[in-house]
Amino acid sequence: MNKKGLRFYMRIYKKILAQDLKSKLSYRADFVISSIGMIFTNISAFITLWILFQNFPTVMGWNYHEMLFLYGFSLIALTPVQCFFDNNWSLRYYVFSGDFIKYCFRPINIFFYYISEVFDIKGVGQFLFGIGTLIYSWQKLEMGMSVLIFIKLIFALVTASLFMVALMNVAAATCFWLMGTGYIMVTAFKFKDYAKYPITIFNTVFRFVFTFIIPIAFIAYYPSLVFLRPDEIPILTWISPLIGVLFFYISYKIWMKGAISYDGTGS
Repeated sequence: MNKKGLRFYMRIYKKILAQDLKSKLSYRADFVISSIGMIFTNISAFITLWILFQNFPTVMGWNYHEMLFLYGFSLIALTPVQCFFDNNWSLRYYVFSGDFIKYCFRPINIFFYYISEVFDIKGVGQFLFGIGTLIYSWQKLEMGMSVLIFIKLIFALVTASLFMVALMNVAAATCFWLMGTGYIMVTAFKFKDYAKYPITIFNTVFRFVFTFIIPIAFIAYYPSLVFLRPDEIPILTWISPLIGVLFFYISYKIWMKGAISYDGTGS
């Protein structure tokens, strides 16, 4: 792994990002249509939640605005994997065609170089929708705001985002050893749909799976308890930042192990 400093990588990333955005904005109609599609997808989920609570005042002790909070929180936490790590979806094509070999000869970190090539600007629409939902639910729940609470919120969102990023890193990296891994990526990505629900609505088996095997409960549920249930915060909430960093690090090492062992033969 290359040992260049953070400042170097930030400078390189700005240049790569600028070029990628220029190429995307040259096809503005595609960007607008994709963004509208992303927004309508989130609106449909919002309406589904609203219809549900027209018939039930609470779901396992969670009211409408608390569920909206989880939904908005999850959308924001999922934005990094949408915007910054979208190139993982193309990894299997580069590996099987043999084109991935070009990333192995650059004097910078392979993971950084590959991932930074694509920024999915459509994720910005998801981010803004999530911000709006979170603010609306925060006001309806009449929760206070201070500098300290705001810092906690940002920290919780950043660390929560690591879980989905890590999950997709591992799913994408399977293409270094297996053929036809598209279904693995799709399956892993679909788990994000469960992140917006409190884990308490699932049975014991799913609670265990979503906490210790595929830890999507850490994307919204556990970090949100700091704000929604401040008097009953479990130990998993307090250690979720450490788990997130560890999970991301493990996923990075798996990804890099595959990349370093790549022989460039393609298929």
